[in-house]
Amino acid sequence: MSTTQSERLRGLLEPLVSAKDLDLEEIEVSRAGRRRVLRVIVDSEDGVELDTCAELSRTISETLDETDAMGDDEYVLEVSSPGADRPLTEHRHYVRAIGRLVKLSLHTGEPADELVVRILAVDDEGIDLEVPGVKGRRPTSRRVVFDEIAKARVEIEFNRKDKKEEEA
Repeated sequence: MSTTQSERLRGLLEPLVSAKDLDLEEIEVSRAGRRRVLRVIVDSEDGVELDTCAELSRTISETLDETDAMGDDEYVLEVSSPGADRPLTEHRHYVRAIGRLVKLSLHTGEPADELVVRILAVDDEGIDLEVPGVKGRRPTSRRVVFDEIAKARVEIEFNRKDKKEEEA
């Protein structure tokens, strides 16, 4: 997707997404046979419900039909949330992952610098982590600044308590 088209789509879609109290995470245009696929990835502090994606999809579709932002070619519109395997790249991603288990790769490139840790707190400089104890040892605390992080991704936990359950 050309930068101009990307900027134009972002300018057109960002207000629609913000109106639903969501963050526009990504816009991607790709080819699928003769058609193009426009993927719009949105997120929020509380996640994104399917009904919200459907409503937003209708709103975006109507807006795109009124403009020539996608040109005359056929396209398929997909509106979704980022999914569990999305990398953590923005400060807000780390804030949303507080309490979650994450896999961090640090810039040193050593295998020992790949950690599976729980995010305890996030500020402007970095993150406070809980490193799980090994072989019956207690967990320890660690601080990592954002500049040290090469990659970060949330790990799936099947037995994790949901925030809503903890509040109840």
